[in-house]
Amino acid sequence: MPRKSPELNTGSMADISFLLLTFFLLTSSINTDMGITRRLPPPLDPNVKPPEIKQRNIFTVLINQNNKLLVENAPSDITLLKIQAKEFLSNPANDPDLPEMEMKDIPYIGKILLAKNAVISLKNDRGTSYDMYVQVQDELTKAINELRDELSMDKFGVRFSQLSDEGYIEAVKTAIPITISEAEPENVGGQ
Repeated sequence: MPRKSPELNTGSMADISFLLLTFFLLTSSINTDMGITRRLPPPLDPNVKPPEIKQRNIFTVLINQNNKLLVENAPSDITLLKIQAKEFLSNPANDPDLPEMEMKDIPYIGKILLAKNAVISLKNDRGTSYDMYVQVQDELTKAINELRDELSMDKFGVRFSQLSDEGYIEAVKTAIPITISEAEPENVGGQ
């Protein structure tokens, strides 16, 4: 009579494999890019005419196909963009060429002089590199975050990122909103 080879009991192999897979998924770190956090505005009502925005309330940033910046119709450098954006958004000297200022009464903050309807208009060429686009977005976001930090330190004694009270967070966001308007990229060229 031929001899049978002994069988291995593999009934629990699936369970062990599943546990090992779960262990490695839970203990390994997966790098994920956060991306650029922006909340899109709601769709416009076609029956409502959008408000007119005065030219002095618009900070224009253009990026051409050669990754060169044009800020307020003048050549600029990425290292200056944050400073220029902060100057525009805060208008500390109430310059008539910068955004109109108005006194606002914001809960938790009180009466404060802020830029009225200030908008950063960003437009880039289709040939603009993604790296340059992200650098510009980062500099504009840094400008807004620094203004928020300055206001938060002045009113609450801590940086904006360290605020824990939801009322304080919303007050600072109301005082200094993210007002970046992006136009659809075009083939505008650029020499």
